[in-house]
Amino acid sequence: MDKKQTPTYRWVILVIVCLIGVLSNYMQYQISAMAISLTPLLKIDPAGFSTLLMMPMLTAVFLSIPMGTLGDKMGPKRVVFACLIVAVIGAFLRTFFLNFPMQAVSMFLLGAGIAALNANLIKILSVWFGEKTQVAMGFFFGAAGVGVILAQMVAPRMSVFVSYLSSAIILSVFTIIWLVLIKDMPDGIPMPPSSGESPVKYFGVAAKSKNVWLIAFCYGFSMAASTSFAGFIPQTLRSLIHFDVTQAGLVASAAAFGSIIGSVIGPQISSRLRTWKWYLVFTIAVGAALMVFFWAVVLKMHVVPAIPVLVIIMMISGTFGAMNGPIVQAMPYALPEIRGKYAGSAGGLVTAVGLLCAFVIPVCVSKLCGSNLILNLAIESVIFLLSAAFVIALPELGPGGKIAQEIAAEEQLPA
Repeated sequence: MDKKQTPTYRWVILVIVCLIGVLSNYMQYQISAMAISLTPLLKIDPAGFSTLLMMPMLTAVFLSIPMGTLGDKMGPKRVVFACLIVAVIGAFLRTFFLNFPMQAVSMFLLGAGIAALNANLIKILSVWFGEKTQVAMGFFFGAAGVGVILAQMVAPRMSVFVSYLSSAIILSVFTIIWLVLIKDMPDGIPMPPSSGESPVKYFGVAAKSKNVWLIAFCYGFSMAASTSFAGFIPQTLRSLIHFDVTQAGLVASAAAFGSIIGSVIGPQISSRLRTWKWYLVFTIAVGAALMVFFWAVVLKMHVVPAIPVLVIIMMISGTFGAMNGPIVQAMPYALPEIRGKYAGSAGGLVTAVGLLCAFVIPVCVSKLCGSNLILNLAIESVIFLLSAAFVIALPELGPGGKIAQEIAAEEQLPA
């Protein structure tokens, strides 16, 4: 993609996409940050807590595939805007109905906007960033970490009502910004003509790709483990190590801050290495080892480093835990059978399957472990490590690999 195809306005697109990512993750992780208040208020156990925390991911299971295929047919802007409206409705319902059934329903609705955005993310960013899509994806993943940090640091300092209401209002503003400023294509570049293919045909192409499924399960295992692990950090530190809310929030925020670093530098490093496969396996293995350190040494053995040291360790853990995410989610664009035409459908399938794993796995683990938080975290660390198996099964999709070189040669032929 040349300079004409990647105008400066692409940074406006990226900023807006990232703002939606920040706020969506903030609103999800408000549940984690306010768990001490919400658990007795809603009369829920750890399984109920996991259900609320992961409910936006269940939304994505149902919406990702249809929203991705509709994005291929209609353009992402209208599809994501409609789902953001649904999310705004959920945000206000959550504010005014503080009981578990309505909280579950509102969290489900709240996930609609980010589900549609995730499903179309590859399509949106690949249009504006081309072969640098994974770098832009890194900033989006980093934005998720910003949302988690803000939730852990800001939400506990407000009442549940004020915290919910303020975020609902901000989401309404961001929805208007999306409508006004987002463009499906750069100026001067027409929308691709409709091929006449049905949404089912778009989805069918993505579903027939074995590699799309491998990417989806890698995404699902790593997302399930890292999200659940991060969500339980404040609870475990407060209940097992007797940290106060400020200390627990600081450590949890350090892990989230590390995820921002990992999301940004991970794609940059892989781009320089020009290969992805074994680099991803290495980062996953290190991330899993640091997870084990947290539950086995800090929580179980009660070998608790000084707070500054623990903060540094958790920041490094968050960094390695997040380095793989942007690269994995950008991988469908690197597949010759997908590329830009079927990117929405492939992104929807990856998101749906991945987030089904990310919803079902933590809830099942919580049911299995009950109140044993250490066992819960131990299982999640193993699940995170297992995501590397799907990477190993994939071909090399990095820019220096054979597949990328063949695609580059084919795309230069018309010129």
